[in-house]
Parts: sequence; structure tokens; C-alpha cells
Amino acid sequence: RWNEYKGVASGRGTYGRRIIVRFRSSGMTLDNINRAAVDRIIRVDHAGEYGANCIYTGQMAVLGRTSVGPVIQKMWDQEKDHLKKFSELMVTFRVRPTVLMPFWNVLGFALGPGTALLWKEGAMACTVAVEESIAHHYNNQIRKLMEEDPEKYEELLQVIKKFRDEELEHHDTGLEHDAELAPAYAVLKSVIQAECKVAIYLSERL
Repeated sequence: RWNEYKGVASGRGTYGRRIIVRFRSSGMTLDNINRAAVDRIIRVDHAGEYGANCIYTGQMAVLGRTSVGPVIQKMWDQEKDHLKKFSELMVTFRVRPTVLMPFWNVLGFALGPGTALLWKEGAMACTVAVEESIAHHYNNQIRKLMEEDPEKYEELLQVIKKFRDEELEHHDTGLEHDAELAPAYAVLKSVIQAECKVAIYLSERL
């Protein structure tokens, strides 16, 4: 697990001694990573997981006491772990959050209750659309880090791959729980994924 590794920090201690902490099994330090690329990855992933938590919060508010409530709760619990991890990585790598956090907040809470009001099919359609977008985005990040230096970014790759696999599980769960029976499923999915694409693009850069 990532939190079994020491974080990366670089600065001055109380007595002026320079402190550099590295991950135990990789060469990642603040001095030798591609800071711009890592900043973008952690910033947008933190924002995306924050948005996902907002979505599940809204869905649970509407459907929490229904038969599908435990299914949503299980996915939400994993998203909480994802957000916690990227929050830790933001501190470790000194990454600022995106200025669009309020946008993610509004988008998440709009999609959560909004799709849940279409009942479980609508909520699951939202899950399929969002998780498919996030998994695709994680795959792009994995390719970029693999091309650059798979050994140096080993731990970060492990985190992203694990979360990618869990997002794909959520995607499949949505399909198993009748996502495709939601009203205007194809249109709903396309609209949500278009919103996700814009949010990802902007959050990487702002």
C-alpha cells in the first residue's frame, strides 16, 4: 500500500538542515520527477475523486434507504479511499488543488440527486458514464508514466492502476443494476461524459 512508503518532501528542517524523503522502493523525489506532469495527474485525480464523492453523497441522500443503497454505499466507500489517498499525495508532492473545486462540487451534487431522481436506473447510468470516463482517463495517465519511466513512478502507477480497476468494477456494477434501462440512456450517458471530459481538461490546467 502506498501509505507504507514514506512521502516525498524537500525543504529545510528546524535547524536549517535540508530534508529529502523519498519513497523507499522507487527513485521518486521532488527533485527528479516531471513536476508538471505529476502536478497535473494528482490535481485532476484529486478533483475527480472529490466530484465522485459528491455524486455518491447525492445518490445516497435519495436512494440510501432503498434496495440499491448498499450497492451505492460500497462504491462510495471505495471513492472515499481514493479521495483520501490523493489528498495525501497533494501534501506529499506539494500540489495545489484546482481552482475549479467549486465547479466539481456543483457538478457532483447536481449529477448525484439529479440522476437518482430517475430512480436506481438513472443513478447507475450516471455511475457507468462517470466511471467509464475516469477509467479512460486513468489509462491515459498510466501510458504517460509508463512511457516516461515505469520504475521511477512505480508506486504512483500502482495507485492509479488499483483505482482504475475499482472504477471499472463500479462501471460493471452499474450495468448489472440496469443502467441501460434508464430513460434516454444513450443521451444521458453522452451528456455526462461530455461534462466529465470538459471538467478533466480544465482541472488539469487550472
